[in-house]
Amino acid sequence: MTSPAATSPPESGLPGQVSPPEFALSDLLPGAIIGVDVVALPVLPGDGDVPFLLGPGAAELADELDLDLVGIAEVHGLTGSTAEVATVPVPGGTTANPDLRLVVLVGVGAAAPIDLRRAGAALARATFDRDAVATSIPVVAGEGMADAHASVEAFVIGSMLGGFVFHWRSQGPPRTPVRRVVIAGPDVAGDRAVLERSVALGGAGWRSRLLATVPSNLKNPAWLVEQAETIATAAGLDLQVWDEQDLAAEGFGGIVAVGAASVTPPRLIRLDYTPRGVSARAAKKLPLVVLVGKGITFDSGGLSIKPAASMGTMKRDMTGGGVVLATMAALADVDCPVRVIGLVAAAENAISGSALRPGDVIRHWGGRTTEVGNTDAEGRLVLGDALAYAVTELAPDVVLDIATLTGAVKVALGQQVGGLFATDDALAAALFDAGECAGEPLWRFPLYDGYEDKLASKIADASNDPGGAGAITAALFLRHFVGDVPWAHLDIASVGDVDKDWHEWTAGPSGFGARLLLTWLGSPEPLAGIGESGR
Repeated sequence: MTSPAATSPPESGLPGQVSPPEFALSDLLPGAIIGVDVVALPVLPGDGDVPFLLGPGAAELADELDLDLVGIAEVHGLTGSTAEVATVPVPGGTTANPDLRLVVLVGVGAAAPIDLRRAGAALARATFDRDAVATSIPVVAGEGMADAHASVEAFVIGSMLGGFVFHWRSQGPPRTPVRRVVIAGPDVAGDRAVLERSVALGGAGWRSRLLATVPSNLKNPAWLVEQAETIATAAGLDLQVWDEQDLAAEGFGGIVAVGAASVTPPRLIRLDYTPRGVSARAAKKLPLVVLVGKGITFDSGGLSIKPAASMGTMKRDMTGGGVVLATMAALADVDCPVRVIGLVAAAENAISGSALRPGDVIRHWGGRTTEVGNTDAEGRLVLGDALAYAVTELAPDVVLDIATLTGAVKVALGQQVGGLFATDDALAAALFDAGECAGEPLWRFPLYDGYEDKLASKIADASNDPGGAGAITAALFLRHFVGDVPWAHLDIASVGDVDKDWHEWTAGPSGFGARLLLTWLGSPEPLAGIGESGR
């Protein structure tokens, strides 16, 4: 089973990219799968005098190979801790499967979802350039594992994303993920629907990471539109695009101003999703969620130019927009039961004679004005337009924006947790829980009204450069555009980049957010209780 959300963009200029593994299910033990060149077995922590236990299929494979797998694990010092790996070459294969060349022993710890994601990622890194692997790793169940469904989902996501590769090399990619993964064991053979959902979640993470990683000499607002067109066609979504003339005519002053200096003009992208089988009349009665993504395809800082050391990662400043695109592409695959509209405010924050200046005043969609104190605080300017349009024109039940917005959130949280602000407690709880489940954790910050006076401007409704408590004041700035609609703001600047390979995260842009949004929106009642709680 492959993920349509993870295929390579076809546009000229970008070399063909590798794809994540295909996945299949079998009710056989892994050693009985014919044609695979790798078998991967789980190693669990032992108790008492037993330092570890080998998981399903180990005894049978050891007999077939005439190998002491327990002894080999002991020599490698395995304890069953999460993501421990030992590899055992078997050049002669087995009688039943002469293609077998490698046995991989992988620690699964407590076999909770986080352990199985990490075990899957460790397996992905141990099987680059291999053809096929059969494994019983997700067959084990442990603490925090409600059933085999969660086990399969966690493992699939880890084994997909741990093998992520992006390249722009003349000789092709330096390595490729294993082509096929067979999840083998009688407890998972009937879980095809679970596998499809798992592949959709992992594929959305792959797509958002790929979009964030594409260099900005190709990636610009028009290129993001091309991605949206591809997604709309494949996923059956309605698409609308505003060009620079449309944006100016309709009063999207923030998007126009931020994109004014670039030779590639700004765009606003809208994608509409309606659940399968729902008529147009019935769809109007369904709740509506609007997702807004920051799509700054490169952020030089504008005239308030960034230092060189801070500019090198700015191709990923459209991560929020990429997450919205990846989420919209996979909503049908997770059976999202509500209507969803995705908006991506796309612009390049460049420098030229037409650049936005400190001291300028811009008028947003709907009339609110902002004095620009810092042209490098551009994300809130484009988001303000899109949020005001969404709340006024689309009448959503919930609106959420996601953006690599402030360096302050990275100072507060480091690089493993995203920032969450919300005006509704039930919405905050739903997103927090979805993040924990999906492996994209969030931490809630206060919308502290005591900092509201920092937004003051002597000549406009607000300043975009309030200073101090930077993540909170940025959220307060955005809150003015959403009125009384339940709203959440995800500041993912903290998790936008990964310094080095770390479990399912690969070095470079992360694409953080698509898995948690799909986990939330793919739940049976994503809006349960929202609107009933206060700020």
